[in-house]
Amino acid sequence: MFVDKVRIFVKGGDGGAGCMSFRREAHVPKGGPDGGDGGHGGNVVVKADASLSSLIDYRFKHHFKAQRGVHGKGSRMHGATGDDLVLKVPVGTIVREYFEETKETGETIADLTRDGESVIVADGGMGGRGNIHFVTSTRRAPAFAELGEPAQERWIELEMKLMADAALVGMPSAGKSSLIARISAARPKIADYPFTTLVPNLGVATSGDYSFVVADVPGLIEGAHEGRGLGHEFLRHIERTALIVHIVDLTGDWEGRDPLEDYRVINNELALYADELAARPRIVVANKIDAAHDDVVVAKLADMVLADSIAAAGGDEFAPSPIDPKLYRISALTGEGVESLKAAIAHKVRELREAARDAVASEASYDQVWEHRRAAKDKTLSVEMLSDGVYRVSGPQVERMVVQTDWENEEAVAFFQHRFKRLGVDKELERAGAVDGDEIRILGYAFNFESARMANDDYEELDL
Repeated sequence: MFVDKVRIFVKGGDGGAGCMSFRREAHVPKGGPDGGDGGHGGNVVVKADASLSSLIDYRFKHHFKAQRGVHGKGSRMHGATGDDLVLKVPVGTIVREYFEETKETGETIADLTRDGESVIVADGGMGGRGNIHFVTSTRRAPAFAELGEPAQERWIELEMKLMADAALVGMPSAGKSSLIARISAARPKIADYPFTTLVPNLGVATSGDYSFVVADVPGLIEGAHEGRGLGHEFLRHIERTALIVHIVDLTGDWEGRDPLEDYRVINNELALYADELAARPRIVVANKIDAAHDDVVVAKLADMVLADSIAAAGGDEFAPSPIDPKLYRISALTGEGVESLKAAIAHKVRELREAARDAVASEASYDQVWEHRRAAKDKTLSVEMLSDGVYRVSGPQVERMVVQTDWENEEAVAFFQHRFKRLGVDKELERAGAVDGDEIRILGYAFNFESARMANDDYEELDL
């Protein structure tokens, strides 16, 4: 089964809790705190794997969770870090945010175009710190530790777009499947009726010392850019390819279509789907020269291709053009003209590969870009006035502090209040109009606001 778009839920592993413990040994008075840290939870990583050809592994299983961190123990024994969960996807997979409630996709997380390229889509939670971290000159025996941080969780969309050097496009039954079977080892279904090909096929073709990957894209019809005939499902596979090989059926097939009109329709559909496809390097092929056809139509098609090539070059007949000015006449059935076409495709693909090599080398790592965005989001803080004297504080960092606090432990609560002030939340609340005694809500907790500086400075020496 060919599956090229799925939506899955991912969750990192929760962080392990820190340990509150004191050294208790014979003949060791006042042993002091020795609680170990909790282990960090594992991350969920999406990684491109060249051995995969579809997203079938995610067709029926939609929820994935990494391993959680182990809780810390006494004697300064830190908990083990949870293992990462690696989700392998085909090369050419786009990873996007997905919002299940609104059924909408968000920004792109990564575009995995190279084998082994990966991105973290859900961070594991940080392990809580043991009580050994909260010792100060005035507080020698802290009787609290941090809880583990809950992991990130989200829905994501995985969309696979074929990674091919050249894509065969054209009307249904134009002979695309016959051509890919002729030039490669691919064996797609071939029959004398339209829409025989319902999923893209890939094949590797060789010409001389050069080889290239070619994709047989299912037939397009007029209105494909609007989704007619599953147009969107097929057109998006062309976006990846460096070269478009436009196949025109000279016979008009059993419907008696006009080859010139077919040529115009496909060009128009590509341009309407994405502006950049109109300027994509292109080779035009007239197929089925072995069958009865009108030589006048072939001559007119050659003139149209030449005119389009000159227009794409800015009107200069001698300037380089993304459209090959030559019309290649072939028979995918008998093989006539196919070797010449293969050589032309291989030569053009080689040129495009060399031109793209420097651009690929200079691309920024998606993992670094996404990590930078996550860090920026983590520091966001907002204060909203819900009603008179009631405010809601939200933001990843302050919410993480709340969930890591043991609210049954007075010392832990006091430590939270100190971190709350150090983070600048007090100033933001005062700026929003909060005064002493107002109710402050964070997640499912409510507090009374105190603007005065804490008298207890037990935590001033801590690295928060």
